[in-house]
Amino acid sequence: MAAQVSDADRPDGAAGEPAYAPEPTLPEPVRQRVVALASAALSGLPLDEVPLPLRRLAKFAPNRRARLAGSAIAAQLAGDPLFRQRVSGRVLEEAADLGTAVLEGACPAAADPVEVAAIAYLARPPGWLEMVEAAGEIVRAETDSAAVAESLRDAEQRVARAEHDRAVAKVEADKLRDELARLREEAAGLREENRTLGRSVRELQAKEKRASELVATEKGRLARALADHDAELRRLRARLAEAEATAGANRQNAKEARQVDDARLWLLLETIGQAAVGLRRELALEPSHLLPADVVAAESAARPGAETNRARALDADDPARLDQLLALPKAHLVVDGYNVTKTGYPDVSLEQQRSRLVSGLGGIAAQTGAEVTVVFDGAERVVGLPPTPRGVRVLFSRKGETADELIRRLVRAEPAGRPIVVISSDREVADGVRRHGAYPLGSLTLIRRLGRV
Repeated sequence: MAAQVSDADRPDGAAGEPAYAPEPTLPEPVRQRVVALASAALSGLPLDEVPLPLRRLAKFAPNRRARLAGSAIAAQLAGDPLFRQRVSGRVLEEAADLGTAVLEGACPAAADPVEVAAIAYLARPPGWLEMVEAAGEIVRAETDSAAVAESLRDAEQRVARAEHDRAVAKVEADKLRDELARLREEAAGLREENRTLGRSVRELQAKEKRASELVATEKGRLARALADHDAELRRLRARLAEAEATAGANRQNAKEARQVDDARLWLLLETIGQAAVGLRRELALEPSHLLPADVVAAESAARPGAETNRARALDADDPARLDQLLALPKAHLVVDGYNVTKTGYPDVSLEQQRSRLVSGLGGIAAQTGAEVTVVFDGAERVVGLPPTPRGVRVLFSRKGETADELIRRLVRAEPAGRPIVVISSDREVADGVRRHGAYPLGSLTLIRRLGRV
């Protein structure tokens, strides 16, 4: 890198040297010493005399400054003559006699060449390039001398180790020769023994071969017999397992069918019996000697156009109709859960809807004694089931099945003749259960009835 050097940049005011001089390549020790001297001199310079790139480093300790910003300091010294002149002034003051000697070109023989070259680079007296080059030659000579000395030491150490290894190898060679002679004697004896053993081994191998052939023949015969036996055993076991599975399935199916039929028959007989008892109690019939034929004449002579008493008609959503149906013997109330809750109280969460409906149905079950089943969609999405009151059954549809399908399965499972009340505003559900003999009522009927629980 070339830097412009003026006469004012030279402390002695030497003239006649070229205006431009190439920056020399400093030996590494000289460059490090130049950076250290400049870093120490920065501490004594006013902040406005420090170049802008180095001002942020002015507060650092000299050693840290040299370590972190060595390249930046070296670049400023090479490219900023005024900054280099200010630094050289501080360095010459610190160097005292040595600095004066460098400026005069008469360096003491005992002076450190690296220190002399660093001061000469900063002060740049006449002949400073020669001083730097001379310092570089001295540093390189010292480095080469140290390398040669190190090489000599390594060579001497290698020679010593080689002598020691040679002596050890000689002793080991003598031991190995003795051991080799002993081993040769043992080898001769072993070879003779080996020949004897070899003959014995060959004889034994011939006998073993004949025995192996006999064993292989017998093994083949036994393997074929065993394979046939195993195949027959597997076939029999498969047939036995198939027969046991078929018998077990038949027994289980027969048992389940018998249980279902027994339950349906018992429930139907219980319903018929309680209905007959209730009808006899409600009509309160007394023994009568009147026969049906006796009233034919009286019925025909009755005044035509006579008005008969008619029962009060009930609205479709009147809770009284639900009470009449639940008063029937062995009545079964089936509720489409979310159809009712989303009609009655849709503003609360699904969990609160379920809890509120199940609690209300517990009150109806306790008042009427009817069997109550409430059906919800999607058991896999339900978290935190409410406690089930006594007399209330809570069912969730399986994956791939809707609550409507589960309700229709419940109705089909009941015996014909049992009173079944289905609460749902879904027309498809109502039409489907009506075909199986159930009584469909709207969700609003149950909501009004729950308001009285």
